[in-house]
Amino acid sequence: MCRLLGYLGEIVSLEKLLYKPEHSLIVQSYQPREMNSGLLNADGCGVGWYHTQRDTNPFTYKSVLPIWNDVNLPSLSRYVESGCALAYVRSATLGQAVDLSNCQPFDNQKLLCIHNGRIENFRQTIYRPIRDRLSDFAYQAIKGSTDSEHIFALLLDEVQANPSMSLEQALSATINNLDLLAKSHQTRASANLLISDGKRLIAARFASDRNSPSLYWLRDDPAFPAAVIIASEPLFKGDWHSMPEHSIVSVGEDLEIQFHQI
Repeated sequence: MCRLLGYLGEIVSLEKLLYKPEHSLIVQSYQPREMNSGLLNADGCGVGWYHTQRDTNPFTYKSVLPIWNDVNLPSLSRYVESGCALAYVRSATLGQAVDLSNCQPFDNQKLLCIHNGRIENFRQTIYRPIRDRLSDFAYQAIKGSTDSEHIFALLLDEVQANPSMSLEQALSATINNLDLLAKSHQTRASANLLISDGKRLIAARFASDRNSPSLYWLRDDPAFPAAVIIASEPLFKGDWHSMPEHSIVSVGEDLEIQFHQI
């Protein structure tokens, strides 16, 4: 199980998000508190962020090194500032390659996406059924082999096929389709997802037939005023709220928080 982090609010340095908190992603990579499978998140890391002034596609930085061994990220994180960022540390599912093509965040045009969870026996169950139902656009967008990226491809399909649909609706439809596929092939899926278009931050907490991976949210903490943080584990002491299972939380440009059941 990976550990996730999403931020939307006032412009901050990536260093403040990634390195300064007492239970930062760096600490969670080697000493997580709430993982329900695996012990470490040592199979790579990644960060995606949006420009503070220009309306451009997001930027990403990915590495197959454990985040504590990445010598480039500390300097980069001191330089880069953003009002919207996603980050993760990876615990690779057994059998999935540790290479850059399988590193998150996934991006397509304005969208960023990170996923925590897994599809059990992915290659033997719904790998082919997912690919068979994808449009050519979403199929060609897949660069790696992970279940995570195939879930993102399902989301891209929804977004492209239904341009009037909100991101919240597209995410809900994606998870419902994933759940149906998993159940029809007698497997289980868990999907904590964070997505953004640079203006909003949207998260889902879901598992098909068991407890979902942990996910928390916090708003307007003194250390991060005028901001919302969503994370797999609390980064520091504060007024963190556990996100309801089988739900979607959306954070708007005004930082208004809304909850939706899946």
